[in-house]
Amino acid sequence: MIETRLLNYFLAVAREENITKAAQSLFLTQSTLSKQMIDLETQLGRQLFIRGKRRITLTEEGIYLKQRAQEILELIDATESAFHSDGRALSGISPSAARRPPPWTRSPNGLQNFTASTPT
Repeated sequence: MIETRLLNYFLAVAREENITKAAQSLFLTQSTLSKQMIDLETQLGRQLFIRGKRRITLTEEGIYLKQRAQEILELIDATESAFHSDGRALSGISPSAARRPPPWTRSPNGLQNFTASTPT
């Protein structure tokens, strides 16, 4: 699982197009950030960057991760905001619905039945 910290680091590198500048903006050393990005690429099994002498460019996979990382972090922020607000954002969720497992998990063959009955 990718840590949100790494997504933030990745987005900083994508924004700055330079490891050194991104590291400065994150208050990290260049070597620490560089290692984190190499580890992220290894974890995902994909090259995310094309490393030039002075500039880093995103690969197709990097562009995809950038879009998804932004969505994920925005969703996390919105969720945290909902919990810190006066509670109106959470008022549409019934307590029983929040506790109830999805229908396909209620029987041993539930997921198979669910996928078999769902049109593709």
